[in-house]
Amino acid sequence: MRKLKVLLVDDEIMIREGFKRLFDWESHGCEVIGEASDGMEALGQIDALLPDIVIMDINIPVMNGLKVIEVSRVKHPKIAYVIVSGYDDFAYCRKALRLQITDYILKPVNYEEFGSCIDNLKISMYENKASAQQDFEKNDERVISSITRYMQEHLSEEISLSVLADEFHLNPQYISQLFKSEIGVGFLAYLTNIRIEKAKKLLLSTALSVTETATRAGYSDYRVFTKVFKKAEGITPSQFRREFLSRDKQDM
Repeated sequence: MRKLKVLLVDDEIMIREGFKRLFDWESHGCEVIGEASDGMEALGQIDALLPDIVIMDINIPVMNGLKVIEVSRVKHPKIAYVIVSGYDDFAYCRKALRLQITDYILKPVNYEEFGSCIDNLKISMYENKASAQQDFEKNDERVISSITRYMQEHLSEEISLSVLADEFHLNPQYISQLFKSEIGVGFLAYLTNIRIEKAKKLLLSTALSVTETATRAGYSDYRVFTKVFKKAEGITPSQFRREFLSRDKQDM
């Protein structure tokens, strides 16, 4: 799988240097191909470099980050954007969501959490590509597509490389390699991501208890589920439900 091209946009040079020096882009299958320090420069770099991912601050000179994204979306709808900002403001978050921004990360950046964000973004980009692609040309792509579809449909059940190997009559090591080569992340990272996303949807759209949510997302022990969820989202499942439901009420 080719490296994803990344553009860094921030008016603070130390922030850009931090991203380049303190985060291991190589291990996450990415490379930084350019930088910009204001909105107009960012638009020009996006047009010239056609990055896969843009890491964007909101508060930049000339044109703010959200406006840059809104304008560039017209010509480059497939580019993924990650907002990195010092503003913990729900109004900004809401607008970012409307612009279909992948994630909203607060400064100072926790690079471990940022790594999870990049891996989840790669998964999302793969899922979008897979759903839009009607006819795979390569056998590996057909196989991984079938495997990920099976995983989505059997999330509440036990899923392991051994289970998948038995189901698809393949070698577990081969399946493990497919996740790295075709999606760009490991099997466990992918499985954890889709289980947490399933849990988030259940927490916000149903009245199921945390224990029942954990079971439907594939966790037989709700304590393990809570620990994994908090590591991924920064808050517990109960806090996640309370926080987002209270925000919806305030916004009504």
